[in-house]
Amino acid sequence: MRNVFVLKQTSQLKALYTIIRDRNTGGDDFIFYSDRIIRILIEQALDLLPVNHKKIITSTNEKFDGVSFKGEICAVSIMRAGESMEKGVREVCKKIRIGKILIQRDEKTAKPHLIYSKLPHDLSKRYILLLDPMLATGGSVCTAIEVLKKKNVPEDKIIFINLLACPEGINHLMKTFPKIKIITGVIDKGLNSKSYVVPGLGDFGDRYFGT
Repeated sequence: MRNVFVLKQTSQLKALYTIIRDRNTGGDDFIFYSDRIIRILIEQALDLLPVNHKKIITSTNEKFDGVSFKGEICAVSIMRAGESMEKGVREVCKKIRIGKILIQRDEKTAKPHLIYSKLPHDLSKRYILLLDPMLATGGSVCTAIEVLKKKNVPEDKIIFINLLACPEGINHLMKTFPKIKIITGVIDKGLNSKSYVVPGLGDFGDRYFGT
């Protein structure tokens, strides 16, 4: 699907996902191996950003045709689970600004409700890395994107990064906001009767933060 990017399913990546999917994996290992996947996702997401051509002189006094980053970026985490991805962003993006959006899902209706947002004042001038580990129904991320659009952020400057997605969420998100980009680690089978991704890995936030 256009604007949907999935990590190459290498043996190494499959091993990482096997660890974090396993219900017997302890907290420390879940965090460690999730962080490895998040780092890979962030690097791949940055590769979707535009660049400028740049000529430099190397330390051997040779000319080199390279590139430089174009425009500034901002990460926005959908709380609470999205905060687990902030460390990975900071490790590869020096002095990056991070905004936060709190959305709670009604467990009976599975509908999202905006509770809180705190975002940089110059958000509309930046490319946005929107962070949330799981894409299930797509309700929460759609609400978050609406918040960003009200801050005059163009759709095509938003990259939604998640570890695990399902077809229902992807289809809903791309139908609603066709110009955004999605990068995910893996696309699972679908949703169960409770709107949980299956086979999935459980509640990411609870497992990552140990609650």
